[in-house]
Amino acid sequence: MLAASLLAPRPIQKRPLTIGEGPRPEPGPGQLLLRVKACGICRTDLHIVEGELPPRQPSIIPGHQIVGEVVAGGDVQGAGGGLQNGSRVGVSWLGGTDGSCRYCLRGEENLCDASVFTGYSVDGGYAEFAVARADFTVPLPGALDDLSAAPLLCAGVIGFRSLRVAGVEKGERVGLFGFGASAHLALPVLKAWNCEVFVSTRGESHRRLAASLGADWVGAERDRPPVALDRAVTFAPSGDVVIAALSSLRKGGVVAINAIHLDRMPEFDYDQFLWGERQIRSVANMTRTDAREFLELAAEIGLRPRVTVFPLAQANDALLALKNDAVDGAAVIVP
Repeated sequence: MLAASLLAPRPIQKRPLTIGEGPRPEPGPGQLLLRVKACGICRTDLHIVEGELPPRQPSIIPGHQIVGEVVAGGDVQGAGGGLQNGSRVGVSWLGGTDGSCRYCLRGEENLCDASVFTGYSVDGGYAEFAVARADFTVPLPGALDDLSAAPLLCAGVIGFRSLRVAGVEKGERVGLFGFGASAHLALPVLKAWNCEVFVSTRGESHRRLAASLGADWVGAERDRPPVALDRAVTFAPSGDVVIAALSSLRKGGVVAINAIHLDRMPEFDYDQFLWGERQIRSVANMTRTDAREFLELAAEIGLRPRVTVFPLAQANDALLALKNDAVDGAAVIVP
């Protein structure tokens, strides 16, 4: 089996992923063996490869936006019902929970302390084959092809959850701060909800993409939207961006931070930025319900990501392009 493995975290410029042959994994009880048809690339992969998230295994195959075909372990119950060999399913960041803790029992499985994370604590999808817990796979609507579905499985789902955490209601004014893989999938959802969308982001190509997708206003990362926002979501792993979003809110507004890692949180003036019942909320992982509901919505509104395809042998190049903001929309590895 061809795979891209990480033995020791290093800057992506040093090409830390080793591309080579290894044994094909075998599914255990309740698991599926998947032939990987596509795997989306996420900024979290970059945090893992470069060591901003501490290693959990001596070596790991990254990748947690997997579109796969079931080739072994079928005839079991998945998150969407019965699965058979030949079924097409998706695998996301949340690869398993204990199902019995206070969070899982409250419908908050994204907060489970015993969570398993695909491509971080267990091998992921930068490979020809991958193993996944059957009950943590999600059915993929037929209207979504492999390349369209892959980026939706984390970037899309977590962006959707971010809009929920921010409390977005139809018709509101919403700011998106940073405009990469996740934000460019959240914008069409907001437009389907008749929201006004304001985008602040670095990179002229990202601004052009936001405008082409129907943003009502687009500015550079230091530009302030021309109106006070009801809600905002930050997509860049930067505390400065959080403050920029907070400074753009009306009283009673909410900022949701869509980042698993934040470089720092700068000091800020409470009276100027937070007073008036403004709120900052963090977004932690996602749930299987988020994934199912978002994928159904994506198929309904015809959501199609802007995709750049890389072969598996170029996994290092793909992550370097992501780090350098050289990818408009989403990047996908195809083994």
